Amino acid sequence: MDLEKQPEPEKQPQQQRSAAPAEPAPVETGFADPQGSLRASDADRDRIADILRDALAEGRLDPEEHSDRIDAVYRAKTVGELEPIVRDLPSARTGQEPEPAHAWPADDTEGPADNLIAIFSSTTRKGRWRVSRRTNAFALFGNIEVDLTEAIFAQRLTTINATSIFGNVEVRVPENISLRGSGSGVFGNFEVVTLEGVDPQAPVVVINGYSVFGNVEARPKRGKWITDLQDKLRKHLGH
Repeated sequence: MDLEKQPEPEKQPQQQRSAAPAEPAPVETGFADPQGSLRASDADRDRIADILRDALAEGRLDPEEHSDRIDAVYRAKTVGELEPIVRDLPSARTGQEPEPAHAWPADDTEGPADNLIAIFSSTTRKGRWRVSRRTNAFALFGNIEVDLTEAIFAQRLTTINATSIFGNVEVRVPENISLRGSGSGVFGNFEVVTLEGVDPQAPVVVINGYSVFGNVEARPKRGKWITDLQDKLRKHLGH
């Protein structure tokens, strides 16, 4: 006997599942950061170098680590590469912290660069002269001599951008300042004798650049010292 066919149960309409909330888009980091990917300016590098100088004076960095970080400052191309160099250091002095006894005067303006050019010729800058914050020295089949042993430094940090193509650029500094360098030679010579000034308030001179079939050289001039740095500076600015 055939079983009576049972009616199929009516299909219930499927309940719509509530849409799951969309996951937030991942936050991009690194080079997507518009601020960190900005090209670094000379003022940006000066700001980081000042923080490192203060850290050295306060004993937070030893001279070797200070030298390594300064080198990294002048190799950095973007603001994002500069900030990690001082991430573990205080970026500003507190109100209770006394200023150094021989503080340099505030100088927030970069001012125009000093340009020295020698093309099939010779150029010399020496004697008592006020050093610009930035100096560009370009020698093409020529010779440039920059003697800073009697110069007036109106700022802590002085940068010299030296380019030598079949030529020669020589920089001489007194023995009691800090001297740094970053550059390369292509079938030529790029040599900077690194110095670490004993006085944390002494000027810092940085030589950047390159030579092609030429020579770029920076070293101390034996027996030459800058004495009474701040007195000389105040007298010079007072005239």
